[in-house]
Amino acid sequence: MIRVMIVDDDALVRLGLADLLATDDDIEVVAQASDGLHAIELATAHRVDVALVDVRMPRMDGITATARLRALPRPPKVITLTTFDLDEYVYNALAAGADGFLLKDTDPAEILRAVHLVQAGSAMLHPSAARRLIDRYHHTGRPRTAAARERVDQLTPREHDVLTLLARGDTNADIATALGMRESTVKAHVSRILTALDVTNRVQAALLARDAGLT
Repeated sequence: MIRVMIVDDDALVRLGLADLLATDDDIEVVAQASDGLHAIELATAHRVDVALVDVRMPRMDGITATARLRALPRPPKVITLTTFDLDEYVYNALAAGADGFLLKDTDPAEILRAVHLVQAGSAMLHPSAARRLIDRYHHTGRPRTAAARERVDQLTPREHDVLTLLARGDTNADIATALGMRESTVKAHVSRILTALDVTNRVQAALLARDAGLT
């Protein structure tokens, strides 16, 4: 069972998301918060696997809340869910540690799929957000590329192989099949890769891999 927290200052949005999530037998809504501060309190009191977090909220916005949630002793995965497809929101959410970025007009089935994907250790980006991220990082220039390659060079050959497939969007199961490894071994490699690259999640690792020219 995936334990989900909904964080949005609009009560109707919370209700709609809760109704949607209730259609999936593998998902349980364990908490609902109206702002970032409330979300931190609830995530401390409850075990939360995945948090759906709005960006624009009173008291504490979703970007700050995401960073605070990811810093908890038992951090939930975070999917930023917002009405506004703005560059600053995409970049800041991922930099804060979000595992996904979706717009509120995303197809309901895709929102459910995103919850399952991030819980399994993958990432989920709205197509327009993904395109804009790639475009931005494609034009970042040589200094960023050189720095990324220097960090990637710290990895072992096997970790390098795992990172290449991770950056392609493969799940742990996909990587295990491609490299003839156990999925538990892949998870261990991914954990070491995140530590070595000094990033907090797979999205950031994938973006760094792209900077380094792996994809």
